[in-house]
Amino acid sequence: MYIPQAFEEERLPVLHELIRSQPFCSFVTMGASGLFASHIPMVLHADEGSLGVLHGHISRANTQWRDFNPDVQALAIFTGAHHYISPSWYPEKSEHGKVVPTWNYAVVHAYGNLRTIERAEWLSAHLRELTDRHESVGREPWKVTDAPADFIESMLNGIVGLELTITRLEGKWKMSQNRSERDRKGVIEGLEDLNSPGSLAMKKLVTDRL
Repeated sequence: MYIPQAFEEERLPVLHELIRSQPFCSFVTMGASGLFASHIPMVLHADEGSLGVLHGHISRANTQWRDFNPDVQALAIFTGAHHYISPSWYPEKSEHGKVVPTWNYAVVHAYGNLRTIERAEWLSAHLRELTDRHESVGREPWKVTDAPADFIESMLNGIVGLELTITRLEGKWKMSQNRSERDRKGVIEGLEDLNSPGSLAMKKLVTDRL
């Protein structure tokens, strides 16, 4: 990923927090047929390895788990808040007009060595952890044990586990850092005026980078 120095984020806790808050990723591998991507949620185990380990799963019918080159690292892309930035928000627009639109965003690329797992106990533990994390916000959280054991067993037979040991993390926080302080404040005001969930999320990130 191309990362200008102004946009680079290297702090491990910050990178891990985006992965946790935005766990649905684009999972990319290289196989005999070329690049292949699946879109799946992953669970970060931050205390494993030097940079963490990602756990996920895909359908057994998905050929990605069989058709990947183990000599080429896999890539998981986690996308955080993003938003269109209008040049009309820049005070410099009225001074010289030499401004154009752009897009602000936060993203993490996690590269690593992939292995596939078919053990029922691993898959069962992974699904419980994944489910418990995302059900915790509900009033009546659903648990894997709420379903009949034989049904869950049949579901486990239809998936394959993925374990990505992270060897490299790239973080890009493009938050108007390449603009003047006046223009960045104009971006914050413009996002606040829109008053949408997406604009307010981006406003916070731009404000944090002032």
